[in-house]
Amino acid sequence: MQPSLWLALAGAGVLISFTPGAGAINTMNNSLNSGFRRSIWGILGQQAALIVHIAVVALGVGVLVAGSPVVFNIIRFAGAAYLVFLGIRLILHKPDPTRDLAAPRAREPAWSMFRRGLWVNLLNPKALVFFLAFMPQFIRPQQPLLPQYLVLTVTVVLIDVLVMWFFFAVAAKSFQRFTNTARGQLILNRTFGLLYVAVAVLLALVH
Repeated sequence: MQPSLWLALAGAGVLISFTPGAGAINTMNNSLNSGFRRSIWGILGQQAALIVHIAVVALGVGVLVAGSPVVFNIIRFAGAAYLVFLGIRLILHKPDPTRDLAAPRAREPAWSMFRRGLWVNLLNPKALVFFLAFMPQFIRPQQPLLPQYLVLTVTVVLIDVLVMWFFFAVAAKSFQRFTNTARGQLILNRTFGLLYVAVAVLLALVH
């Protein structure tokens, strides 16, 4: 891939990653609940989903999914339902009055965080459609395809990890002071829960 083309890809990747969505909400929530360092497990799950999306598009299956309203809607509503489930669970979560500001509120297993991050991004067909429109701009059919897809995948994933971890996860730290009181925890839980639901509504209604 030519340096100029790669720079364009990197710029587009940065803009994509900074666009608020379910992944950003999930990352901030993980950072608040389990700490900055452990939030990386959720981020890695989200990246695994991105790799799946890229692979699906590269194999041509994405065209079939995007071209089939039935399949697209099944994935879309399944994704929306999952986000609603996460939102309601967070809204109903009872605050911990003994919460110590210096320690994470919970030690959620790494696999649980990874799995949730995976499903949050995987059940988003709009990401698939986006990559269908995005990827061809940076792939040259007359050149070997595998190296190009590898460069694209590594670039997009690395940028997203950096943005999620060092922007959204760090940004969540500014809300950390609210987690040492039951009222603060309740407000944060309801706020992030409603954000999950809001993204679910957008996913389900916006075509």
